[in-house]
Amino acid sequence: MAQLYFYYSAMNAGKSTSLLQNAHNYRERGLNPVLFTAAIDERYGKGRIASRIGLQADAELFDASTDFIAWLAARQTQAPVHCILIDEAQFLTVEQVNQLAAVVDEGHVPVVCYGLRTDFMGELFPGSARLLAIADKLNELKAICHCGRKATMTVRLNSEGLVQQSGEQVVIGDNDVYVSLCRAHHRAALAGNHAAAKPARIIKE
Repeated sequence: MAQLYFYYSAMNAGKSTSLLQNAHNYRERGLNPVLFTAAIDERYGKGRIASRIGLQADAELFDASTDFIAWLAARQTQAPVHCILIDEAQFLTVEQVNQLAAVVDEGHVPVVCYGLRTDFMGELFPGSARLLAIADKLNELKAICHCGRKATMTVRLNSEGLVQQSGEQVVIGDNDVYVSLCRAHHRAALAGNHAAAKPARIIKE
């Protein structure tokens, strides 16, 4: 039976690696997975999913205008779709998550989403919140804070390497911009304890 999955974590927990391995497993069995990534994220090239360990793959693009139900209906006239794998799922809209649930329930196609749970302020992304609410299976991937504890949060750094305590929710960046922390260090950073950003500089360098 098809299900809607959400694999979530802070940054640098191996979400893209897991997605690409999952796609490989489908192809190895002669099945056809379709990969999606957010059009807003061009860090590795447009329509490209890349992991920190060197795995890469081409992907379809989604933005706020993408209708996954209409897309599936059109695509299945060309070839069967055995699974949909979505990277950067935090950028999905609430309505798109609802569409993906319909793809699972009515189209009988499994959907596996990978994304961040919260933004740099510790607030849920709307797409992630909806996935947490309605996904059939929730799986947390583990990232590590500089203190050795599980990192569940992410901070954003400015050009001087200090923690930003306000700003837009969506700013695309990699390890030069974002650092994963445990809740205790995340709270200290947002409270204005810039010493909490110091280990982040060490990790970056």
